Amino acid sequence: MASKHWIAGVLAAAVLGVGAWVYSGAGQSAAPQSTFVLLDGSQQTTTDFKGKVTLVNFWATSCTTCVGEMPEVINTYQKYKDRGFDTLAVAMSYDPPSYVVNFVESRKLPFKVALDNTGQVAKAWGDVQLTPSTFIVNKRGEIVKSYVGAPDFAELHKLIEKLLAEPATV
Repeated sequence: MASKHWIAGVLAAAVLGVGAWVYSGAGQSAAPQSTFVLLDGSQQTTTDFKGKVTLVNFWATSCTTCVGEMPEVINTYQKYKDRGFDTLAVAMSYDPPSYVVNFVESRKLPFKVALDNTGQVAKAWGDVQLTPSTFIVNKRGEIVKSYVGAPDFAELHKLIEKLLAEPATV
């Protein structure tokens, strides 16, 4: 019985440690230079984020939390898209492209979706392995917050409001 508690404690510490590590990397650090290949074959780069507040969400169709949070991600995009907010969902390298396309079409995702076939984008963004992992990038292209797991969307909306009110340059 004691070994079960010990294992549970080690697992909890590992999860908290990963969460703290991911969060600690999200001060006002520049978003990594990345090229995203969108489902339509076009490309977007991190430089394209400048002047907008952008939510970058690493997800997978096999991730139940990712699928569960997607309606809130859609609602967030719809709520702020006309105010200089954008969303980019990045499908993990292990997610079959046909599954991603089917998910996007069946759920009518209104924002851009990229395939990270090589895993290089996830690696550049802090070696993302846990999904969902979400990053909030300000108008200057800096990561200001990151979440592992579904964010508290009420808190996220307050942060987006604050960031949208900020000037693009400081």
